[in-house]
Amino acid sequence: MANPYKHFETQAIRTQSRQSEHREHSAPIYMTSSFTFEDAEQARALFNDEQEGNIYTRFSNPNNNELVDKLCLLEGTEAGIATASGMAAMFSSMAAFLQAGDHVLASRSLFGSTHQILTKIFPKWGITHTYADIDRPESWEALIQKNTKMIFVETPSNPGLDLVDLEWLGQLAAAHNLLLNVDNCFATPYLQQPAKWGAQLVTHSATKFIDGQGRTIGGAVLGSKELINEVRFFGRHTGPALSPFNGWILSKSLETLAVRMDKHCDNALKIAEYLEGHPELEFVKYPFLPSHPQHDLARKQMRQGGALITFNVKGGLERGRLFLDQLKMISFTANLGDTRTSATHPASTTHSKLSEAERQAVGIYPGLVRISVGLENVNDILEDIEGALRASKGVRQVAAS
Repeated sequence: MANPYKHFETQAIRTQSRQSEHREHSAPIYMTSSFTFEDAEQARALFNDEQEGNIYTRFSNPNNNELVDKLCLLEGTEAGIATASGMAAMFSSMAAFLQAGDHVLASRSLFGSTHQILTKIFPKWGITHTYADIDRPESWEALIQKNTKMIFVETPSNPGLDLVDLEWLGQLAAAHNLLLNVDNCFATPYLQQPAKWGAQLVTHSATKFIDGQGRTIGGAVLGSKELINEVRFFGRHTGPALSPFNGWILSKSLETLAVRMDKHCDNALKIAEYLEGHPELEFVKYPFLPSHPQHDLARKQMRQGGALITFNVKGGLERGRLFLDQLKMISFTANLGDTRTSATHPASTTHSKLSEAERQAVGIYPGLVRISVGLENVNDILEDIEGALRASKGVRQVAAS
């Protein structure tokens, strides 16, 4: 859509559905399953894609259209489609283009459910994959096969916070005429725009920071008009439609994304700097810490370091679990991107379906804890982390004796 505004915050706030005769200041919720036609000719034209307009909410809806219009402006893409969840977006963005005999080259560091799609679901349909290691970019080109159709990555990765060089990967995909599909969930369009580096498809779990308050579930696939037409056809006939109510929530949430992410990132950097070198931790990982192995890359392609921190507690699996049990304020939940700081133990939750070898390969150690830093006062967050580290210290001492 046309972009009358120059700045991210204004685009996120002022991109709205056309005002109705009621002159509302905020878009209403269009809770309707279908839309009427002015006459038979309009119905024919709409169904034949000769005219743009709403037919049925499984296809499109004004609330979801507003959300997509905003995301396209913020990500710098031509078109998009909203989906019922982040995983619906990931699946649709792949399944719309793949068929039996195709091959996917994917980063080994992926969210657990995306891993399950590649390893358990796609093989049933004759679609294969190969994993590439983020820390060995020189090996990726040799892993491309004659039947490779797509490269799929997430950066920063979940939960290892490893980064892929998007400029290099965009050039690699273009050289081999491959679709580059980037999960931009952790960074959000405020911190990173993969399309600017050559990604043809950008996917989101809007459930996370786009909503930002742990209220709803949604997703989006963004890209060129040509590619999104394929995803739209797939979604239209398989049904991963976003509820108009959820679309309304997510569109309104985008209005505060920039100010929220500024605070998330400021809190996260302060916490990472405080925890680095802590005697009860084996390491702390955060993209904007100079100790992060890809710190320079993070500075190059991200505005700020994001809201996620990982650290490995000394004492392994039992210490990690006890640490979580001792938290008083921080929520113990598998979700992330909330106003409220949350913590989880990937090895026993989000990535528990991976084998121990698979977890080790992507840096998910038994004592690894992922913190999604919220918007509370940073001193309260730090006090809770310190208290849980002190309370769980006995496990490490017993294990060492």
